[in-house]
Amino acid sequence: MIKVSVMYPEQPGTRFDHAYYRERHMPLVKARMGAACRHYTVDQGLAGGAPGEPAPFVAACHIFCDSVEEFQAAFGPHAQEIMADIPHYTDRAPVLQVSQVVVG
Repeated sequence: MIKVSVMYPEQPGTRFDHAYYRERHMPLVKARMGAACRHYTVDQGLAGGAPGEPAPFVAACHIFCDSVEEFQAAFGPHAQEIMADIPHYTDRAPVLQVSQVVVG
Protein backbone atom coordinates (compact mmCIF):
# COMPACT_ATOMS: atom_id res chain seq x y z
CA MET A 1 0.00 0.00 0.00
CA ILE A 2 1.12 3.55 -0.67
CA LYS A 3 0.26 6.87 0.93
CA VAL A 4 0.16 10.11 -1.03
CA SER A 5 0.69 12.99 1.40
CA VAL A 6 -0.41 16.42 0.24
CA MET A 7 0.88 19.02 2.70
CA TYR A 8 0.34 22.77 2.78
CA PRO A 9 3.25 24.75 4.31
CA GLU A 10 2.39 27.26 7.01
CA GLN A 11 3.64 30.76 6.31
CA PRO A 12 2.60 34.09 7.83
CA GLY A 13 -0.65 35.20 6.23
CA THR A 14 -1.56 31.75 4.89
CA ARG A 15 -5.23 31.52 3.89
CA PHE A 16 -6.68 28.06 4.41
CA ASP A 17 -10.39 27.20 4.67
CA HIS A 18 -10.35 23.96 6.65
CA ALA A 19 -14.12 23.46 6.39
CA TYR A 20 -14.06 23.71 2.59
CA TYR A 21 -11.08 21.37 2.38
CA ARG A 22 -12.69 18.80 4.67
CA GLU A 23 -16.28 19.04 3.40
CA ARG A 24 -15.87 19.78 -0.32
CA HIS A 25 -12.36 19.30 -1.71
CA MET A 26 -11.47 15.94 -0.24
CA PRO A 27 -14.90 14.41 -1.00
CA LEU A 28 -14.35 15.63 -4.59
CA VAL A 29 -10.98 13.85 -4.71
CA LYS A 30 -12.51 10.65 -3.31
CA ALA A 31 -15.43 10.79 -5.75
CA ARG A 32 -13.15 11.23 -8.76
CA MET A 33 -10.68 8.56 -7.69
CA GLY A 34 -13.36 6.03 -6.78
CA ALA A 35 -12.27 2.69 -5.32
CA ALA A 36 -8.60 3.45 -6.04
CA CYS A 37 -8.70 5.75 -3.00
CA ARG A 38 -9.01 3.11 -0.28
CA HIS A 39 -9.40 5.85 2.32
CA TYR A 40 -7.98 9.24 3.24
CA THR A 41 -7.28 11.32 6.32
CA VAL A 42 -7.20 15.09 6.81
CA ASP A 43 -4.93 16.82 9.32
CA GLN A 44 -4.99 20.37 10.67
CA GLY A 45 -1.61 21.61 11.93
CA LEU A 46 -1.53 22.59 15.60
CA ALA A 47 2.09 23.00 16.68
CA GLY A 48 5.71 22.21 15.95
CA GLY A 49 7.98 20.02 18.04
CA ALA A 50 9.08 22.65 20.55
CA PRO A 51 6.79 24.54 22.97
CA GLY A 52 5.32 27.59 21.25
CA GLU A 53 6.66 26.59 17.85
CA PRO A 54 4.10 26.88 15.01
CA ALA A 55 3.14 23.85 12.94
CA PRO A 56 5.24 23.53 9.77
CA PHE A 57 2.09 22.67 7.79
CA VAL A 58 -1.30 24.35 8.09
CA ALA A 59 -3.01 21.20 6.77
CA ALA A 60 -2.36 17.88 5.09
CA CYS A 61 -4.23 14.97 3.62
CA HIS A 62 -3.07 11.41 3.16
CA ILE A 63 -4.59 9.31 0.38
CA PHE A 64 -4.13 5.53 0.62
CA CYS A 65 -3.99 3.41 -2.54
CA ASP A 66 -2.76 -0.05 -3.43
CA SER A 67 0.02 1.21 -5.73
CA VAL A 68 1.55 4.28 -7.35
CA GLU A 69 0.22 3.10 -10.70
CA GLU A 70 -3.31 2.79 -9.33
CA PHE A 71 -3.10 6.29 -7.83
CA GLN A 72 -1.81 7.77 -11.09
CA ALA A 73 -4.46 6.01 -13.19
CA ALA A 74 -7.27 7.23 -10.91
CA PHE A 75 -6.00 10.76 -10.21
CA GLY A 76 -4.51 11.62 -13.62
CA PRO A 77 -7.74 12.00 -15.62
CA HIS A 78 -9.12 14.35 -12.95
CA ALA A 79 -5.94 16.22 -12.01
CA GLN A 80 -6.91 19.43 -13.81
CA GLU A 81 -10.32 19.61 -12.10
CA ILE A 82 -8.87 18.76 -8.67
CA MET A 83 -5.99 21.23 -8.96
CA ALA A 84 -8.37 23.96 -10.19
CA ASP A 85 -10.25 23.64 -6.88
CA ILE A 86 -7.21 24.59 -4.77
CA PRO A 87 -7.80 28.39 -4.91
CA HIS A 88 -11.20 27.83 -3.26
CA TYR A 89 -9.52 26.91 0.02
CA THR A 90 -5.93 28.18 0.01
CA ASP A 91 -3.37 30.50 -1.52
CA ARG A 92 -0.49 28.06 -0.96
CA ALA A 93 0.88 25.41 -3.30
CA PRO A 94 0.94 21.92 -1.80
CA VAL A 95 4.01 19.76 -1.25
CA LEU A 96 3.51 16.12 -2.27
CA GLN A 97 5.20 12.96 -1.11
CA VAL A 98 4.46 9.37 -2.09
CA SER A 99 5.44 6.81 0.54
CA GLN A 100 5.37 3.04 0.88
CA VAL A 101 3.34 2.14 3.96
CA VAL A 102 5.47 -0.34 5.90
CA VAL A 103 3.40 -0.53 9.10
CA GLY A 104 -0.31 0.04 9.03
